[in-house]
Amino acid sequence: MPVFLIALLVVFILFLTVVVNKRKWNKPKRISSEATRDILIANVPFYNKLKPEKKKRFEYEIEEFLVNYKITAISTSISETERILIAASGVIPIFSYPEWRYQNLKEILVYPDTFTIDFKTEGDDRTILGMVGTGIYSNKMFLSKRAIVNGFASEKDGHNTAIHEFVHLIDGMDGEIDGLPEVLLKQPYLLPWLDLIQKEMHNIKIGESELRPYGSKNRSEFFAVAGEFFFERPELLQSEHPALYDLLNSIFNKA
Repeated sequence: MPVFLIALLVVFILFLTVVVNKRKWNKPKRISSEATRDILIANVPFYNKLKPEKKKRFEYEIEEFLVNYKITAISTSISETERILIAASGVIPIFSYPEWRYQNLKEILVYPDTFTIDFKTEGDDRTILGMVGTGIYSNKMFLSKRAIVNGFASEKDGHNTAIHEFVHLIDGMDGEIDGLPEVLLKQPYLLPWLDLIQKEMHNIKIGESELRPYGSKNRSEFFAVAGEFFFERPELLQSEHPALYDLLNSIFNKA
């Protein structure tokens, strides 16, 4: 077979693979209800700070999230408030990118409380509040019901487990969860970002950072911890860590 025909066949196969694997994206059939807006007003400061036209888009993206990602309760039940809070956790990090989708997520599994690495919900070694699946658990996220609620209970702690896990998904959009979100971090910022990560992780370890200690574990956890803090307490982050704030702002395009 001539070389050009082989090349043409390869291109055609790749095209079919992309078409077959392309995920169908559903549009919501309902508009956001007053009950949904009440939940957002009562629980989500990020929403309350938006201008009216952006609140409308946020509400739409909540409904869009709920029709495209499956939420499954494991040994528990899920209230409408908890469903809305899960959706809000996913919408917030990519709100400045209206066309973005979590292509590496299909289902969120919700456990009643902390769980183990092998998903046991009983015993003393249950320490996990949230986790992004890998391997046979790819395209899944695992969340503690308690963490979902507690994440929006206070802005002051700068801690939101669900947002943390969605930041991990953003990190992994380039194929690897490594603290380098290359799909959003422009090339000129990569080296400054790496340098800043090392400095900030050191500051956490010596107790000179507002970020929680878990952020010093590795680069990917630093990015997720810094990301949740960015959305929970942006003013404090900007005043105390201006360089970190500016780089995160360039990633999340929040300004």
